[in-house]
Amino acid sequence: MKVLVAVKRVIDYNVKVRVKADNTGVDLTNVKMAMNPFCEIAVEEAVRLKEKGVATEIVVVSIGPKTSQEQIRTALALGADRGIQIETDEEVQSLDAAKLLKAVVDKEQPQLVILGKQSIDSDNNQTGQMLAALAGMGQGTFASEVVVDGDKVNVTREVDGGLVTVGLKLPAVVTTDLRLNEPRYASLPNIMKAKKKPLESVSPADLGVTLSPRLTTLKVEEPPKRAGGIKVGSVSELVEKLKNEAKVI
Repeated sequence: MKVLVAVKRVIDYNVKVRVKADNTGVDLTNVKMAMNPFCEIAVEEAVRLKEKGVATEIVVVSIGPKTSQEQIRTALALGADRGIQIETDEEVQSLDAAKLLKAVVDKEQPQLVILGKQSIDSDNNQTGQMLAALAGMGQGTFASEVVVDGDKVNVTREVDGGLVTVGLKLPAVVTTDLRLNEPRYASLPNIMKAKKKPLESVSPADLGVTLSPRLTTLKVEEPPKRAGGIKVGSVSELVEKLKNEAKVI
């Protein structure tokens, strides 16, 4: 079974994000970049399926500038077999990403597509669902457990009311939640081996997709700083401040 995993290059979650002086976006100058944490979980799940003998090949795909190859190489070091980079310096929004991934799915014909449920930069949580709709595949989102059984996959989903298990006929799309697994660290020997694994670079035009952003960012600004707390002397004073200053009652 071939598994396709999508990964995204984002600002490392440990980095304090800075907004540009003109409020047009986030300042990426000399900022440490990393693989999106949810994508790490997706890669780990694919590798575990391969270790169980369920998956025979893991293909990793990423969309973005040439520097995105760094995250693909990381996935290869974690156990993926080969990579595909869709190289573009343009802004890629959710629907365009889904269309590009659909083109890769048509070319590669994977039995299972695994994505992180969302990226920590835009937090849109849309690409997996859009890809499933475009490709005509069943989808299991927010997965906390994935069990492949023959030509089906059972996905336990985390929902507001608890857990729901859905059975999907392969091929299918799965998006990963935080509790699905704990990603491993890449060992130095595997990092060296990853440099020799095949990595193909294509453009959106090669896949027959024209990028057409539908959303425009008007302004980006930092959230307001929290004011310090105060102590009150009585319950009546607390109620008065909640009512007249905080205006929450």
